[in-house]
Amino acid sequence: MSYLLELRKIVGQRPLFSPGATVLALNDSGEVLMQLRADTGTWGFPGGSSELGDSLLETAKRELLEETGLTAQHYQFITVLSGAAYRYVYPNGDEIYNVAAVFVARELSGVLKADHESLELRWFARDSLPTDLAGPITQWVAANLESMLSGKRL
Repeated sequence: MSYLLELRKIVGQRPLFSPGATVLALNDSGEVLMQLRADTGTWGFPGGSSELGDSLLETAKRELLEETGLTAQHYQFITVLSGAAYRYVYPNGDEIYNVAAVFVARELSGVLKADHESLELRWFARDSLPTDLAGPITQWVAANLESMLSGKRL
């Protein structure tokens, strides 16, 4: 059982800090991988909460593999998103304040396969992302995607 789920048993739906990672996986054509989330029915990027002892990079690698079946040869750290703007209340009422490291993952390998957290995995052209986006992290990343990938300061 995940650390966050263990905490939920103790604190219920009260707000928690949730450190984690979000991964922008890019294929050789420059398309970005997104998942149709099973919990919200909206599109997001692979990622999730850290487990005890995980570095943020380890979290990114684990979440990419668990949620997509893919690994990456190269990870580039982009930024950390935190603060009130990244508060999120899940459909079940659980409330978190995200502290999310954003990484770009390139040179992917493996067999693309959705896990139980995803209804679908799909590659999108960067100028054709879906509009029904999951939560504030996904929305920020989508809005700043080209700046992040071109190396502009955010």
